[in-house]
Amino acid sequence: MTLLDQHCTHGAAALDPDAIRARLAHLPHWQVVDGAIARDYAFPDYRTTIAFVNAVAGMAGAEHHHPDMQVSYRHCTVVYKTHSAGGALTDNDFICATKADALYTQQGGA
Repeated sequence: MTLLDQHCTHGAAALDPDAIRARLAHLPHWQVVDGAIARDYAFPDYRTTIAFVNAVAGMAGAEHHHPDMQVSYRHCTVVYKTHSAGGALTDNDFICATKADALYTQQGGA
């Protein structure tokens, strides 16, 4: 089962550095920043940016795992870490990162 097919779970355990590296190998546009994983998405215009933000918000609500997002005219940076795990990275972060990438691809992003 791929991360795209999985769902977030309450009480997910913190991942060790080796597990984080292994999961990042499947998410080449994501990087660890200050203990979180982050990715910047680029868009052709503001309307497309906001459509993506709304799609991520819907997915995050369904998964009960919400990112921090910084939104500008043609960019959105999405940042995940698991607050309930003390700000550590868990599988939930990688599940949602995978789903955010899928939403971006559906909107024509690379």
